[in-house]
Parts: sequence; structure tokens; C-alpha cells
Amino acid sequence: MSPIAILSLITIYFGLLIFISRIVSSKSSDNDTFFKANKNSKWYLVAFGMIGTAISGITFISVPGEVGNPDLQFKYFQFVLGCAIGFIIVAKVLLPLYYRMNLTSIYGYIEQRLGIVSYKTAATIFLIGRTIGSAFRLYLVVFVLQKYVFDELNVPFAMTVMVSLGLIFAYTYRGGLKTIIITDTLQTFFLISSVFLTLFFICKSLNFDMLQAFEQVKTSNYSKVFFFEDYLKGTYFWKQILGGIFVTIATVGLDQDLMQKNLSCKNIGEAQKNMFTFTGIFVLINIFFLSVGALLYIYAEKNGIAVPQVNGVARTDLLFPEIAIHHLSIIPTIVFLLGLTAATFATTDSALTALTTSFCVDFLGMDKKQSADSSQQISDGKKLVRTRHFVHVGFSILMFLVIIVFNSINDDSVVKMVFKIATYTYGPLLGLFGFGLFMKSKTVHDKLVPIVCLVSPAICFLITQNSELLLGKYVIDNELIIVNGLITFLGLLLISKPATSETRF
Repeated sequence: MSPIAILSLITIYFGLLIFISRIVSSKSSDNDTFFKANKNSKWYLVAFGMIGTAISGITFISVPGEVGNPDLQFKYFQFVLGCAIGFIIVAKVLLPLYYRMNLTSIYGYIEQRLGIVSYKTAATIFLIGRTIGSAFRLYLVVFVLQKYVFDELNVPFAMTVMVSLGLIFAYTYRGGLKTIIITDTLQTFFLISSVFLTLFFICKSLNFDMLQAFEQVKTSNYSKVFFFEDYLKGTYFWKQILGGIFVTIATVGLDQDLMQKNLSCKNIGEAQKNMFTFTGIFVLINIFFLSVGALLYIYAEKNGIAVPQVNGVARTDLLFPEIAIHHLSIIPTIVFLLGLTAATFATTDSALTALTTSFCVDFLGMDKKQSADSSQQISDGKKLVRTRHFVHVGFSILMFLVIIVFNSINDDSVVKMVFKIATYTYGPLLGLFGFGLFMKSKTVHDKLVPIVCLVSPAICFLITQNSELLLGKYVIDNELIIVNGLITFLGLLLISKPATSETRF
């Protein structure tokens, strides 16, 4: 498929999203629509659309790519099972709290429980973690588009990034969350369709029916799921399960992005139905992603296809696009590109909206600025919308800069880098919320909280850098986020004091 044809397909795709955005936001584009979708979202649309947000381009490319690593294979599914448990905990523990307090930004809980400095610290951690994480996710897809499309058209990498972010801005800046609920539903449809159709086309190329494909995957060297042999390794079952649970609680339940969608439902009952439905679909779709990975390597072996290299280093996350674009027919190529685009931009548009919401609510206090005079409310509302637009532009530019910097220094696989960043940034959030929820009789010396939240990741970094000296052969994996959260929790205990009745929830 030629670069011009791929570019035309992407143009049509984004044209459809912008068209939908115009229709959805035509009646209202105020801040209540942008932040909360007027608290009128249908739970089943939210549940379906959240799949596209949770499953990024990293999952779409890197997870199938890592199946070929003999030390990894299907080990990611252990992490997915941990994630499922984490989603249920979020639905049963955190969502009821957020609905009871009627929050727009979930970090409002920290303000009321621990204080204003703690609140700003929590919001800042989210802004940093989500900006970096989302930029890395978008980088992966832009990198693929650059390699297979725009390099041949002599378009600079920076221009590819700028256009990608500009298109996302174009369909999110007016309707925000209300638009995303609809567009992400469409993008999730493309994503899920792409997974199943990719399986079909690969099976067809290998002359397998679905039962034969299942048997081939089952008996291949890529399908080991559970690793109980060595607790020292990062693949060990209970380490993956615990890591999945706490990574999910931190990066979903304590993250404004995915929680903002849940808080747009009419009530807690619908929000919980959304989470339980989403959990089931999430587990199922990841089984198919891993199966795609195994079949990709079976196909590559049969056809003598090597894992693509960049600067002399094998990049397993490029095997899927390499096969889809260069070795399959035009229909599978289109299916792959639609799925990849949907997976990544559903994640990035949601993150950009959440970042804008958090900054506007947590730092500019837009949810608290109400005038008693109705005419003044209209005037103030228009000013606040204009301010929100500037914030939206600002985060788009910031994400652009992060991607450019990352492209210049990246020497690690994207999937490892994203989880590494999440471990360092979301650990303090885990400690803050954990302290607030479990230490009801205590609060903290508010001004000391930022120090604790800086020291904890620093200690974790020192531990990982000196792991052989401190831990011997024990390999720290996703459980580092638990250590980070625990250090933050203990640090908060050290600066704690008796709580007053107003700070107990």
C-alpha cells in the first residue's frame, strides 16, 4: 500500500472524527460539557469507549511483539488478570467515594482530606505522569507512521507529530468529554474489529481455520502464560498479579483520565456497571492481542521475515506493522492502520481532555467560579471557555515537545519506558490516597507533603539503580509501584498529626 493511499485513509478517518465532533458540540461547548459531559453519558457507551482509551497503540503493537521473547511469551496475561482485580477494587471502593463527594476532579478528595498543598501536589503528579505517558504512547504510532509513510514523502518527524496533535485538538477542543464519549466508541469499534480481522487474515495467510490456529498457538513456543518457577524474576506470577492490581488502582482509579469518563455517568450504579462490563471486555480483548502476537511470529518463521531493526537494534514492536504493511494484502493493511490509529488516538484525545480538565479545575478553580448575577455568569462563562481553549493548546504544545525530546534520546522499548514512568509518578498518588483512606484519625503537615512525594520516587530510583547490590538476583518489575506507594505512605505517617472532624471521610 503506497504512502499516499495510507495518508488518504488517515485523512478520511480524522475527517469523520471532526465531523462527529461538530455535531456533538453544536448545541453546547461550555465547560460543563467539556469537563463532565453534562453528567448524562450512557454507561454502555462509556464502557465500550474506555476500551479504546485503556488499550493504546503500545498494547496494539508492543504486546504482540513481546510474545516472541522466550522469557516473556504470554506472561503479560498475568498482569492483565491483576488489572481485572484492580478494576473491581476501583469500582467498589473509589468510585462510590468520588460520587459521594460529587467531584469534577478526583484530586478534590485530597484537598478536603489532607489540605491544599497536598491537593496541588497530587494534581501536579497526575499532570506530569499523564503528559509523559500519553506522549510516549503517541510517539510509538507517530514513529510507525514516520517509518512507513512520511519518510517516503520526505516529511520531517516534527511535522508528523505536529499534524497528529493538531488533528486531535481539532475534534476535542469544543466538546471535550462529551465528544470523546462518542468518538472513542467509534474508535473502539475500529480497534476491536481490527483485532478480529487481523486474526482472520493471518489465519487465512497461514491456511489455518480458527481451531487450527488455536492449536498452533497452544502448542507453539510462544504461549506460556503462568510463570511460577522463579520468584526472583520479573515474570513471576504473584509479582505480575500484584503489580497489575496496584498499577491499575494507581493509573486508573487515581488518574483523572479514565475516572473522568466514569464520573460522567448519571449515578454510581451506572458507573459501576460500566466498570464491570469494561473489565470483562478488557480481559477478553487482551487474549486476542496475545494470540495475534503468537500468530505473527509463526507467520514470520514460515515466511523468513526477520524482526525489523532500528540503528542495529531489533525492535519487536515493529514486527506487526512490518508484516501488515509489507507482507499482507491491501485489506489487512487498511485494517491494521485503522486499528493502530484508533488505539492510539483514543488514548491521546482522552488524555488531552483530562489534562485540560485537571489544570482548569485543580489550578484555575473553574468549577468554583460562579457569580450570583445571571448576566455576569454568561460573561464569565465565555471567558472561562476561552481560557480553557488556551490551556488545551498549551498541553498540546507540551506533549509535542515531550515527543520530540523522547525521539532524540530513546534507547529503550516504549512499553518498558511507559510503565517505568508510571511506576515513579503514580506511586506517590497511591501513597496519598492510601493514607487518606486508611488513616482516618490522622492528617498531615500539608506543606511537607511535596517533599515526601519527591523523596519516595528518588529512593525507588536508587533502589533500581543498585538492585544487584541491594537485592542480589531479585528483579524488580511492576511491584516497584507498591514500594513507591508504601514509602510515600510511611513518609506521610512521619509528618502526620491528629485529624479534625472536618478532614475525616
